[in-house]
Amino acid sequence: MNRAARRALARTVPAAALLLVLTACSGASSAAAQASGSSSPASSERPGTSTSAAPGPSADRNTAMAIRVTIDGRPVDATLNDSPAAHDFADLLPLTLDLEDFHQTERIAYLPRRLTTSGAPDPAVPRAGDLAYYAPWGNLALFYRDGDSASADLLILGHVDADRLGTADRITIEAAS
Repeated sequence: MNRAARRALARTVPAAALLLVLTACSGASSAAAQASGSSSPASSERPGTSTSAAPGPSADRNTAMAIRVTIDGRPVDATLNDSPAAHDFADLLPLTLDLEDFHQTERIAYLPRRLTTSGAPDPAVPRAGDLAYYAPWGNLALFYRDGDSASADLLILGHVDADRLGTADRITIEAAS
């Protein structure tokens, strides 16, 4: 193979691979968006996070497992999704955690151990009420405002239906009986 042919091949193969990846990703995204029926707004950006524009929530966000949550002494409705990280989180229950504010968007607390990130769903933009796991820091995040963007490092675990999440100081999470 001559030098000109190798150069042409070196330019064509990466472009073809990129086109294949983009085509595969857009097909999966539109299927997920059709399954969920909507897309969501925004996630909080943290120092060192990699963000990507995710087209919408994943199907895992819609399959729910009931949990019991108490925020500052008040019981609230909550569910976990069917992701491996959510199941790993459920294995830690019961938990009582003190919350602190982060980025005027979420309340965070550190878990006793890191959760699995294998089999993580596609990144999704967090919404107010989402319970999430931020893998690089190993913390739980309870969003009280919609985030700015999706991040592969942020795994949505479930959702909490409550008002005044922005002032929450303590959360207790238990398995539903």
